[in-house]
Order: sequence, then structure tokens, then C-alpha cells
Amino acid sequence: MAVSLAAVGKVAGAVLSDERGRKAVGWIVVIVLAPAIVLVAFICALASASAQHNNYAVEASFYGASFSEEVPVQFKYHVQDMRSSFGILDSSITAVNADAEGGTIDAGMVKSVFYALCFGEDVPTQRAANRFVECFYTTETRSYSYTVENEDGTTSEVVEYYTVNIPLPLETAYENVGSLLGRAVTDDDKENVTHIYRMIYGSPASGLPTSTGGTGGGYSFSYTPGGERCTDIDISGFTDPGTKNNHDLVAYAIQAWQNGWGYVWGTFGWVLTPGMLEYKVQQYPDDFSDEKIAFISSNWIGGRTTDCVGLIKGYGWLNADDLSIQYCSNGMPDAGANQMYYAAKESGPINTIPEIPGLAVWMDGHIGVYIGNGEVIEAMGTQFGVCKTRLDSKAWTCWLKVPYINYD
Repeated sequence: MAVSLAAVGKVAGAVLSDERGRKAVGWIVVIVLAPAIVLVAFICALASASAQHNNYAVEASFYGASFSEEVPVQFKYHVQDMRSSFGILDSSITAVNADAEGGTIDAGMVKSVFYALCFGEDVPTQRAANRFVECFYTTETRSYSYTVENEDGTTSEVVEYYTVNIPLPLETAYENVGSLLGRAVTDDDKENVTHIYRMIYGSPASGLPTSTGGTGGGYSFSYTPGGERCTDIDISGFTDPGTKNNHDLVAYAIQAWQNGWGYVWGTFGWVLTPGMLEYKVQQYPDDFSDEKIAFISSNWIGGRTTDCVGLIKGYGWLNADDLSIQYCSNGMPDAGANQMYYAAKESGPINTIPEIPGLAVWMDGHIGVYIGNGEVIEAMGTQFGVCKTRLDSKAWTCWLKVPYINYD
């Protein structure tokens, strides 16, 4: 049966004009697909009354999109409002993480929760966004002491106090969000958050190698594991530490590999402490098995760790003056592997990759650093850490110039 675009748009518009209808279908992108496919998807969504938001709306909100004139204006407005909301939330999260200890708030998780519960609402004020982000952390007063020499030659101990932000476990954050919004965060809501988060940011890699190199255990690629653990960061070999450029990204990535950096989901180059690991387990309870926790505790505690996109962000956030990695600094935002790919202004199929060290290579949910000569440095998974692989031995699909990195 032929269905006209206008007819589908009219039916969708009628349903989407009602708040309950909008929430039920998750703002289905009703006229960006072939009309017959849209009609089937639309009817199925109405019949199931699923709380899970449509993937097209999720991608448009997180990645941005160019809409044709046929897409309903109201839908465009809501996507634009969500993207504006994300920008305001990012400002709040960055300010909180600047004073965080024991881990940082996961911006992706905050935005996934906000999307799942608040899509279709008005753009929050900065104050309202701050209150929403407050659901994900608590504050704690801490102290440190130091000794000063007095004029008479004696010494005194001085105690100073400061306030830090401590990220909360996800379940506690859900309780706080529910109290703020005046409604319970249901299991369906949580499943939807997980779906959105994994769709945009991927999920932790946890491959189990059968040896320290070569192939096996279902893995058809070869890899070279990292070297002996070292937590030093040395920029003496950087070409221009005052800028963020492709050559120094390569040097940083190689150093992470040579210094035996480990892999922990949601990290970006800080030294892993037991407290930080405990927080990550609370933050992603479904993604840390007892076996994984035991492996991380035995192998990565006390060393620097990262995940795949954290390897790139860690370089972007590296302060060349004191060699600290400062969250969301130097103009580079927090982004997942897919977001980084979609934000790139220059990219292409992997079989067209130019010989430019410092390009990123990407597949859905995963990203690595191309170092030239057909080699890649990547944070591969919990039991691999940061490794060196051959470009042609992995299923990379695209290359890209990393946003906020200068290429020559």
C-alpha cells in the first residue's frame, strides 16, 4: 500500500502534539525514512508504548544533524533544545570536575539520564542545570597541613581546609534525580539510559588474550603489549608542547604504550587508585564483573589507565606546565569515540587514509591513534591495556582528523 509522506506527517503530527504521545513514541523521526517504513515503525512504537527513545532522535541530539524541510519544525526545535541543554550541562559538569577527587562525573552518563527523562522539556537555565548535575556528586571538606618557619626560628604547623566534589554511585544519583524531578526513576528508565549511553559512548572492552601477542582465542589480529609500567609523563620529545598537534599526539600515545598504561573504562590517563576503581565500579555496576575487578586490582592499580578515547582526550587535556591532566581543558570537550568521529571536519573510509601520523582510526564504539607506517596505538580492553597493532589487522572503518588537534 502506498502511503503519502503528507499523510504520515499528519498522523505523526497529531500524535506528537500530545505530551503523552510524544513520550510514548520517544519522538520518532517520522518523515526522514521511506514512508512505508516510517508507518510500520510508527505504529509499532505506538503499540508498544516503549519508553526507549528512537535511535534517530538520540543520534540527532548527541551528534547533531541536518534536517530536510520535510522534518516537522517542532521535532527540530526539540532536538535543538536538547543540544542546547547539553551545552549548559557541560558547563556545569566541567566546573564540578575541576574540583573533583576520587574520579570525575561522567558527562556522558549525566546527559544520557537527562535525555531519557527530560526530552521535550524546555532548555534549563544554568541554575537548573547545576541542580541536575548536583544529583551526581556530593561535597566533602578535607584538610592538609604544612610546616612554616616563624621569624624567631621556631616552626608552626598550619592546617588549611578545602572542599572537593566526590562523584556518587549511579543508583544514588538516580534517587537524587527522582527527588529533584518529583518522580521515581523506574527500571525502564534505567534500561533506556543504558541503551542511550552505550549507543553513543559504547561499552567497556574486556577481551581476554590467550598470549602476550599473536593471534588466538577468537582474536584475528596481532598486537604488541605495552612495556614496563611507569607513571612519568615526559614531554621533552614533543615538537611543540604549547600547542595540541598531531606529532605530539603520536609521541604521547607511544609513551602510553611504552610505559605500560592499563585499560579502565571511563579513565583518561590519571594514576589509578583503589578509590577511583571503587567509584568506577559504582558508576558502571553492570560492566564490572568480579573477574574484571580482580584483574584490574592485580594489574593496573598504581599505574596510569585510560580507555580508547581517553587516550586522545588525555593528550588534549595535558597541561604542559605541570604535566597534569585536567578534565575538559585546552578547549577539548569530553566526548565518546563516536562523538569524536561525528564531530570531525575531515574524515574518510579507512582504505583512503593518508600517511599522516596522528590521525585517529575509528570503528563503531572504538577509536585509536594512527602513528604512521601502518601502525596504531590503542587502548584495547581491560586485559590488554594500551597496545600497538597493525592498521590492516583490525576492522577499522574510517579515519579522521581529531577535532581540536592541529595538523600540518
